[in-house]
Amino acid sequence: MEAASARRDKLRKSMKALGVDALLVTNFTNVTYLTGFTGDDSYLLVHAKGQVVISDPRYTTQLEEECPGLDAFIRPPGMGMLEGVTQALAAAKIAKLGVEADSMTVGFRDQLAEKLPKTAVVTAARLVEQLREVKDKEEIAEIRQAIWFAEKAFAVLRATLRPERTEKEVADDLENQLRLFGAKGSSFPPIVAVGPRAALPHARPTQQLIGSSEFVLIDWGASGRLYKSDLTRVLVTGRIPAKLERVYRVVLSAQEQAIAAIRPGISGHDVDRVARELIAKAGFGANFGHGLGHGIGLDIHEGPRLAAGQHLPLKPGMVVTVEPGIYLPGWGGVRIEDDILVTKTGHEVLTSVPKAFDEAVLS
Repeated sequence: MEAASARRDKLRKSMKALGVDALLVTNFTNVTYLTGFTGDDSYLLVHAKGQVVISDPRYTTQLEEECPGLDAFIRPPGMGMLEGVTQALAAAKIAKLGVEADSMTVGFRDQLAEKLPKTAVVTAARLVEQLREVKDKEEIAEIRQAIWFAEKAFAVLRATLRPERTEKEVADDLENQLRLFGAKGSSFPPIVAVGPRAALPHARPTQQLIGSSEFVLIDWGASGRLYKSDLTRVLVTGRIPAKLERVYRVVLSAQEQAIAAIRPGISGHDVDRVARELIAKAGFGANFGHGLGHGIGLDIHEGPRLAAGQHLPLKPGMVVTVEPGIYLPGWGGVRIEDDILVTKTGHEVLTSVPKAFDEAVLS
């Protein structure tokens, strides 16, 4: 897998800058990113001269199929991961080992250091995660596919939405439609929130009827082969309340202006500020309580973040959500979300579900 090999080469440059001879990758998602292996319970040791997956017999064939030519240390029955890692490290003759600070437990690190007294063990924070923030062509293609699954499923849901259906029935049907169109499933449990329940940014679907209010918020995404998508729309299912139209147009304007600001070099802080200032000027500043967006990829939430205090510049190849919202307890909420690719000259909106207010109104 050429893409995985290129990613490992980039990682080696980061390791060299950190001053470590090797990195023990213990985050299973990071292992997938660097190898293409989709199993779990496996670590990856990357060093200057090569790499080795430390796994067990359950995955022997899968590793051969997904990662042909990649060295593997298959732990025999009865050998724990600690012993497997120790043997792999001893064979590679590592003097200074980096370990993933956000993944490895303190207990495992201490045991490893005790087993290898001649190896310096140092924590390495987010080396792989930083690489994952900038997607290559293969990753972007997979995200596009995950978006296609999500949009096709939503089109069916929209056409079949009925007032007598419950939030949970709609959420379950949406997940089923995602699979019917070819997705592995939903990238997270769909949010279907009617009326006042839309004021909960992470509302869980209930037995509330779609027809019990004039509008419903739907937040969903698809898991493709490996990569994910994330969208949100509000649909008007009854008469059109003047307050809903006003709030909707404020959120849509904030989203469109924030998207327009996305380009290489701008910070997540500044993109967030564009939307936040517009919402505050409209009188709803206290009702937008989360960051504007986040990266998507192998995980539904990953770097970079579009939020206050996020000052690192955006780079071409990053894929982020832009999802401003206004939440009014007791009344409801509006959030509109799209997936955006940062390009060399600006940005590309990857999602295409209609979102103009008139298009949100069901006949």
